[in-house]
Amino acid sequence: MSDGSAPSSPTPQAPGPVGGDPAVRDFRLFLSSHVSNELGGAVTMVALPLTAVVLIGATPLQMGLLAAAEHAAFLLLGLPAGAWVDRMRRRTVMMAADAARLVLLAAVPAAHLLGVLDMAVLVVVALLLGCAQLFGDVADHSYLPGLVGEERLVQGNARLEAVRSVSGFAGPGIAGTAVQVFGTVGALGANALTALTSLLFLGAIRTREPAPAPARRAGLAGQIREGVAFLLGHRLLRLIVLETALINLFMSAIFAIEVLFLTRTVGLPPVAVGWMMSGATLGGLAGAAVTGRLAAAVGQARLIWLAPLVTTPFGLLLPLAAPDWRAGLFVLASAVMAAGTVCYNICQIAYRQRECPPELLGRMTATIRTVVWGVMPVSGLMGGAVADALGVREAVAVFAVAMALSPLVLVFSPLRRMRGFDSPSPEGH
Repeated sequence: MSDGSAPSSPTPQAPGPVGGDPAVRDFRLFLSSHVSNELGGAVTMVALPLTAVVLIGATPLQMGLLAAAEHAAFLLLGLPAGAWVDRMRRRTVMMAADAARLVLLAAVPAAHLLGVLDMAVLVVVALLLGCAQLFGDVADHSYLPGLVGEERLVQGNARLEAVRSVSGFAGPGIAGTAVQVFGTVGALGANALTALTSLLFLGAIRTREPAPAPARRAGLAGQIREGVAFLLGHRLLRLIVLETALINLFMSAIFAIEVLFLTRTVGLPPVAVGWMMSGATLGGLAGAAVTGRLAAAVGQARLIWLAPLVTTPFGLLLPLAAPDWRAGLFVLASAVMAAGTVCYNICQIAYRQRECPPELLGRMTATIRTVVWGVMPVSGLMGGAVADALGVREAVAVFAVAMALSPLVLVFSPLRRMRGFDSPSPEGH
């Protein structure tokens, strides 16, 4: 199996506590941008659906539609986004995405003040926020290898996952408290400041990317085909993408009705919902902290299938939540699954970044995102429809069972016979 190609840009020193190193300074600015962005995303994840539930009185089907809109961009624009990002400087794309988030988050309180805020406005805002996230994420994953170097991808991704987990812990609790005190639209308006802060951090990075390679005559369609062909021709990546898509399909169906489940079915106030979702992300932080050591102990390839196999069955505890000590079952299940998801993500993202030639990183990332995030609009609608048909608690149970079975895709694959990705593997077309 190929060891992957080194980034074409100069490889900086690994991120770490080395004072005065420009590469370390730039990585810390990049990390700070992530803190702002992930915190803002975690607040939006709670405040936007709470706006729909509390202010507009959305039905389960409408909540599914809102969740579908948040991720529709990955299905509709995912493939061309990769080709477009590969034609541009990645930092510029990330800054443009932050500027778009700033405007969109400020638009919700503006619409409320004008008396025109309704479900249609929230769906449009969610759709456009998803577009900004699509381009920002594709550029983000493509930007990191040139910033930290191939040898430090696991460490760099682990730090980014730690940021996501910490922000995920603080964000929902802050959102729930802010909604309780200032109202849903007030919380979203204040959240626009996180996008502005991220934009400023990215702008302070001194290292300039080399100009992107000129687009070849193959054109947009030809460039898209190159990214798709790389993924389809890589056996292990195909399996990893399939597993990720299945996890996202069932987990996102639960996310689509999660706020509805905790507020109406379980009967919790917004502030409790926010902090329960915050507590769940402590597991993600723990996962980020131990992934490097676990990968060294059991092997990166083995951890990719072992992490979801061990942790996803805890999702069976989710539908048992009630407004007493059983609310802790929801937090426990979410925390354990978050830890497993972070371990899985760190290992598989670092692997695919190493395997992919740098000139294809944007297109490969976009192709993967099209598949693994493209299922989310379907899953959002599916979550709302099943909750409408069976009941919200019953729908959570159905999707939890399906999610617990999804790791079998990797258990019965060549990954089960591998420890790491430097050893021989049954790779092929």
